Amino acid sequence: MPDVRTPARPRATGHDGGPGARELLDFAHRTAADPELIASLPLDPEGRTWIRLDGPGGSEAWLIGWPPGTGTGWHDHGGSHGAFATAAGELTEQSLTAQLPAEGWKTLELADGVDRERKLSDGRGRAFGPHHVHQVLNLSPQTHAVSVHAYYPPLPLMRRYSRTGPLLRLEAVEQPEEWT
Repeated sequence: MPDVRTPARPRATGHDGGPGARELLDFAHRTAADPELIASLPLDPEGRTWIRLDGPGGSEAWLIGWPPGTGTGWHDHGGSHGAFATAAGELTEQSLTAQLPAEGWKTLELADGVDRERKLSDGRGRAFGPHHVHQVLNLSPQTHAVSVHAYYPPLPLMRRYSRTGPLLRLEAVEQPEEWT
């Protein structure tokens, strides 16, 4: 994948000196509205593509292309908070409202009512906290989607999960070198 750097945006700080979720969402919205940057992303008909960006205040940011029918699978962001905004097309986010224990489990049975789903089309986005578990999908059978994502602190790891009905199973823990 190409690794293209964009100029740094003005620094916005949160309570710990880094950007807060609101600042990350503002960055995602501004970046998603940059037609030249969005057009620079090569789109692949079968697999996701991405360009790493310089996020605000030392955050990690990505411009991601989503072919029709692709998604992330269930995952978290290793304790980082973040935000994303759709620049083109429509993405569906499925998320859990329950906070999962950080360690000491392999399989959890989820209670009824913890599932949420939202559709995010051109220009819409959302911020989330450090315990957020979700999957992001392009459910369109024909149209690519493009989105901007930002995380602070930069992702220390990602946990990947499988889901069968109410059962959520921890499948893997990925380190940054596996996705950069």
